[in-house]
This record gives sequence, structure tokens and C-alpha cells, in this order.
Amino acid sequence: MFFERPDSGDIAVLVHMDFHDQRVSYGPEEFVELSISAGADPIAVVTGSRLRPDSKYFVGTGKLDEIKGIVDREGAEVVLFDHSLSPSQERNLENFLNCRVLDRTGLILDIFGQRARSHEGKLQVELAQLQHMSTRLVKGWTHLERQKGGIGVRGGPGETQLETDRRLLRERIKSIQKRLDKVNSQRDQNRRARSRSAVPTVSLVGYTNAGKSTLFNRATGADVYAADQLFATLDPTLRRLDLEQIGSVVLADTVGFIRQLPHRLVKAFQATLKESSEADLLLHIVDAADISRDENIAEVESVLKEIGADEVPTLRVFNKIDMLPGSEARIDRDADGKPVRVWVSARDGLGIELLQQAIAELLAEDVLNETLVLPNEYGRLRAMLFEQGAVRSERYDEFGQSVLEVRLPKKDYLQILARAGMSEDQIEAA
Repeated sequence: MFFERPDSGDIAVLVHMDFHDQRVSYGPEEFVELSISAGADPIAVVTGSRLRPDSKYFVGTGKLDEIKGIVDREGAEVVLFDHSLSPSQERNLENFLNCRVLDRTGLILDIFGQRARSHEGKLQVELAQLQHMSTRLVKGWTHLERQKGGIGVRGGPGETQLETDRRLLRERIKSIQKRLDKVNSQRDQNRRARSRSAVPTVSLVGYTNAGKSTLFNRATGADVYAADQLFATLDPTLRRLDLEQIGSVVLADTVGFIRQLPHRLVKAFQATLKESSEADLLLHIVDAADISRDENIAEVESVLKEIGADEVPTLRVFNKIDMLPGSEARIDRDADGKPVRVWVSARDGLGIELLQQAIAELLAEDVLNETLVLPNEYGRLRAMLFEQGAVRSERYDEFGQSVLEVRLPKKDYLQILARAGMSEDQIEAA
């Protein structure tokens, strides 16, 4: 350990404060779910309101005595704050309460650490944890005096234990960042390969516990872990989905978002979230039965903007209609007839065909899926289409012309035509 703390435990006291300058006020219900997801046993929720946080203890002295009383009476081993605490506030609270204190960021990092399974996911979580820990290093080894300098130096200044910890942390962070950069490079290669083979990518995004993994499994027949808890799965999963109208697409299940998602986690998961920012279509999964669904939608859109995915075409999928009496699976369209919302139940399999239809309609606008007839003098164009990986099959008609079944993004097709010095009017479709 980098600093001495009381041993942590499962019995937890939760603290949720409302501040007068908050733009949006929300209750502690989600934080209770978060604590349970982390494996804690919440025995009390302390709530209150203040004009602003106290600089030393975050809460006022009266509320601090109330928390201390519950900790002593119930034998609580950890106090969880539904807010971000400064390092000094965290240390002051631990000294006063004589138990471990975790803020919202630390709790989410703890959950991510438990759930990460892949090599990439573990690296991303460790990076975020080390960056968080680097701001909370204190002089933990009070029994160790300042280390001496090199051999033959008597009583030299040397390096304190705290400075050693900081140096080791910096080196570990740098090492993990290099490995993540390598993973990111590999992901970029895979994305370029999918682009060359003209396979569109559809990325699932949404608030945590909205049912993304359940919907992913229902649509693709995959076996991704899904449970009724926050952050049930972290690691991104890609599966091929065949749609009759446009052929194969790649469906990507990604990490769920949450209110006040720590910025360090967003930064650490940049490689994973890039699947969303570079997707051809986003499926924004919404828990239709959640009373806070509008606030959750706003939070997801805020994170999408942060990762540069706010310009990607988006289809909202309202899930869990089985929990809404009288609701039926349907597609909502705009004035031009374009799908904007689909209502489904991933658990019961309602509306999955409608969802696939809506995906195909939206992707068909950007994908060329036609049979082209190319005379012999169009050999250069033929070669470029093969080079792009856009040709699914080839045959010849009675005139010796090449008949190609092609599928590729329309923007790529137009670029190929421009490079070949041709226009769409010159190409005959069978």
C-alpha cells in the first residue's frame, strides 16, 4: 500500500448531500445501487443539504457527528460519499471517522476493477486507478526516516518514501499508457480492415443497466454476461449481425455510462469508446420504464459529446416495454419517414425484427448495395472495386461484360469513381 489506512469492509454508511448551486438535484437511489454493485452492504443513508461543501470535511460538523454516531453504533467499516472528495477531505474524514472513506469516483473505479476481464479492460482500469491514487499519496511510512544517498555518502539527502512512491507511480502509468497505445493501434487496424471490407459498424451506447447486453445477446445470439446491476459488463464485444436488406454489419457492445462518470475513466477507456465515435450508427439504448430516463438520456449525450461521437447518426431504442403497461413494439418515424425511435423488450424478444428493419433502413442510406455492369474498357474501375474489397461476386453476361455484386459505403464509391475519372451516370446498374 502507498499509505496506511484502516482495513476496508463491506458494512457501509452512504452519504448524499444536496447543494443549493446544483443545476439538477437527484436522489441517492442510484448511489445505493452502485454500492451494492461494488459488494457493499449499505446499512444507512445519510442525507442533507448545504449551501456549499465544507473545505475540511465536505459536510458540516453536525452532519459529521451524525455519521460518526452511525459508524460507531453499527460497526461500519467504510463510508461512501456520493460526491467527489479532495484528497485532504478524504484523509480528514478517515482520521475523524476512524474507518475507510471512498468518494463516488473511488467507488466506480472499484467496481470497474472488479468487473474488467480482458487484458485491455484491466489496463484501462489500472491506469485510471493509478491516476486517481497519485493525487492521494501521503506520508504513509512515518517510521521510516529519510533514506540516505548513494554508497559512500554519509547522511546525504537521498529520496523520501513519498517521493519514491510518486516516481514508481509515474513509471507504472507511463508503462500502461504505452501498452494501451499499442492496443489502440491494433483497434485502429481492425477498424480500417472493417472499413475496407465495407462492413458497417453499429455501436450500442446507453446509461448503465438500460439492457444493452441483453439486447446485444438477443439480436446476435451471443452469450455476453448480462445482469440486473450497474456496470454488469465492461469489456467491449463485437459480433457480426446479418441483415437481409444490406448484408452483414458489426454490432459493438460498449461500457455503460452513468451520471458524473469520472473523467479519468472516460480518458482511460478512450480506445474502447472510439468504437462509438467511429461507428456508422449508434443505438442509444434507453430504459423506457426508468422515471429518470430523460436525465439519463442527457447524461449519455453529454459523454458522447466528450468523446466526439455526438455527430454520429443515432437511433434511440426504448427498451423494457414489458414494464410499461399498454406499450407495444413499434417504430417511430420523423416527417420524412426516417426511423428515429424503436420500442422493444430485449428480455421478451419483442420488437427485435423492427429494430433490425430500422437499422437496415438507416444504413441503406449510406451503403451502396447493387449489381453493376462494367464494359471491358472499365477495367480500371473494376480493379479499384476489387482492391477496396467491395465485390461480393462476379460473372459475365452474353456480351462479355463484367457483372459485379458490390457493397460499400456510398462515400467510398464516389471517391473511387472520382479517382477513375468517371461519374455515376456512366455506370449501368443491372
